[in-house]
This record gives sequence, structure tokens and C-alpha cells, in this order.
Amino acid sequence: MSPYRRGPAAIVTLAAAAFALSACAGAGSAAGPAAPPSSGAEIGSVDLSSVCPSTVVIQTDWNPQAEQGGLFNLLGADAKIDASRKSVSGPLMSKGEWTGVNVEIRAGGPAIGFQGVPSQMYTDPDILLGWVNTDDAISASDALPTTAVMSTFEKAPWAIMWDPQTYPDARTIADIGRTSATVRYFDGTTYMDYLVGSGQLRADQLDGSYDGTPAGFVAADGKDAQQGFATVEPWVYENAIAEWGRPLSYQLVADTGYPIYAVALSVRTEDVTAKKDCLEKLVPVVQQASVDYFADPAAANDLLVRAVEAYDNGWVYPAAEAENSTKQQRELGLVANGADGVYGSFDADRVAKVQQIVSPILADKGVEVKQGLTPEDLATNQFLDAGISLP
Repeated sequence: MSPYRRGPAAIVTLAAAAFALSACAGAGSAAGPAAPPSSGAEIGSVDLSSVCPSTVVIQTDWNPQAEQGGLFNLLGADAKIDASRKSVSGPLMSKGEWTGVNVEIRAGGPAIGFQGVPSQMYTDPDILLGWVNTDDAISASDALPTTAVMSTFEKAPWAIMWDPQTYPDARTIADIGRTSATVRYFDGTTYMDYLVGSGQLRADQLDGSYDGTPAGFVAADGKDAQQGFATVEPWVYENAIAEWGRPLSYQLVADTGYPIYAVALSVRTEDVTAKKDCLEKLVPVVQQASVDYFADPAAANDLLVRAVEAYDNGWVYPAAEAENSTKQQRELGLVANGADGVYGSFDADRVAKVQQIVSPILADKGVEVKQGLTPEDLATNQFLDAGISLP
């Protein structure tokens, strides 16, 4: 998950190209038998070989980072980093045992030309699972329908941040809305439309020219506020940007009444039925790997940091940042069990609320949403193991 994110209009704009390319996309990732881990060829208690592709392809929305730790925890010591393809692959493991198939985790963002994940999923049929935000799923529902099968974050880590020295009385985004601060953000970010529409920010204080670099914020010397991620920018600005080097204050957008499920693990909607046998066995494996990651993140974090170094595309991600992100995901309540106590579950009423907020915003932008779209179209708990939860 990253600040470099396209808005919903970009996802739908790419729909035609996605469908055109899907017919000629190769099936190389799913072809051929899976290679067993070097430690032995025995398949463990979970056997995916007869129901899943020989390589389970997962498309993320950005470069490797600790928010993807649960996915990287599916890989064992035999993982291979492919710098040219911007992917990491190897035997798909479940509690240290081979499942009989491989997994390939692909980088998003610059690795796929900043294309939206739903569009990429329809471009390449080899992709089984992708990271999709609820608002992006709504915006793409007519042309590129996806259904979430496991929640990654109980609270989205998106935030608006500001300098507490300049705005010592600000505690919330709404407080910033009552100041003269310019709020810098990526144009097309749906939650900014929500913050203005709900009266928490003013349209006249928005600057949509943010490009993800710290230069503008630093040059403003605390006068600007800026979008960011609670697991990333506060640490980076204080510890890795010498020109700033001090703490930031922020509020989560999730705490303002925008209850999106961020980067939920999703499939093409038709695959809820077509890939049912695979998903019934696979999704609980991903659930458990994610829970296990937070108990012992070291190996997965080491792998994703090494992947970033190998990709060498300008994204810098030191081990200390990965460690901090893992910690913040739990301490801020971003990663938590669902309301039913199950890790990865969805609340249909919450999805419906996101629809109520987002649909008018998309209509104003001219984005066509599927007629009759329901929360059940957007997210399902049917493949989750109700016995898996974070301690």
C-alpha cells in the first residue's frame, strides 16, 4: 500500500484495454507442475494441487512492504526474487508444509504502469487474487467486477498528517479544515471528495498536485497538511528525511466516517463460483499465514526488504521501516479481527455504508456503477475459516 495510488476514474478508463489484452494474455504462470521445496517433495496436511493453479498468482498494488507481510509469509526458504519481473515466487507453504503448488507475488504501482489492480486482474487471467479497495471495487463494478474474499486491514491506514508545531491545537482532520493550511493530495483520491462533502475539509484548501515526494511538504515548513499512510510517512519523515526530522500528527481517514476495507484480497467476481474449490482451501491458508506473520514477522520482512533492493526502481524500504510498519499495523488497530472475531472477515452493513458514501461521489465524476450492486457482490466471508483469529 502506498501513497502512489490512482483514482477510480483511472481504473475504469483502462477497462477497454484490459478486456482487449485478456484474450491474448499468456497462461505461463499457471502452466506445468509445481516445483517442490528443496527440503522435500512431500505435500503436507493442506493439498492444493488438485484444485488450484500450479502457481497461485497474487497481484499487489505497490512495491513490497510490510503491509504485504502476510502474503510473503506464504513463502519459505526456497523463495526466488525475479528483479526483471518484479515478483517473488516459490513453493506455497502452510505452517511450514508444502501445499503442492507455488505462489507468485507480483509488485504493483510502477511495475504495472500504475494500472489499477482490477484492470490488471482482467488483463492477465493468470492472476487469481488481487489487492482491491472497496471504493475501487465499487467504481470498477460495471466493467471489471471483483469480489473480496479476505480483509487485509480492519482499518485503512490512510491519513491526513500535519506539523504539530505549526498547528498545536489540531487533533483531527476537521481541525485542519478550520485552519488556513493547504492540504496536499493525489488528485482523484475518493476519500478527499468525502472529506470535503462531509464538511471536514474545504475545497478551497485542497491542492491535488502531490506526487508522493516530500519536497513540497518540507519546503512549506509545516504550513501544509498532506495525505499519507499511518504506517509509512510518520516514521519516514521523522527518521529518514533529514530536512524534516521531527514528529508528525495525523488522523486516520477511517476515523472520520469512511469505513473502507483497504486492499482486500479479491478475485474476479465470476471466480467466486469458478474457483470455489480452490478458494475454499486456499483462503484459510492465507488467513493463517497472515496471523502467523504478526507472531513472527522477521523472515517475511527480510524477504520483502531484499526484494525491494533487487527491484531497484527508486523505492527505498529499509529494514527499520518494515519493522516499524509491522508494529504500527497492530498498535493502531489497523490489522485486527473483524466484528465477529474472525481474522479477515467483512461486515455487510459496513460495505453497504461505503456504497452509500461512494456511489454519489462516483456519479458526480461520471463513473458508471453496476446496477443493483449489493454488499454481497463486493465481499464474501464464505471461504474464511471462522476458527482463525489474531490473539
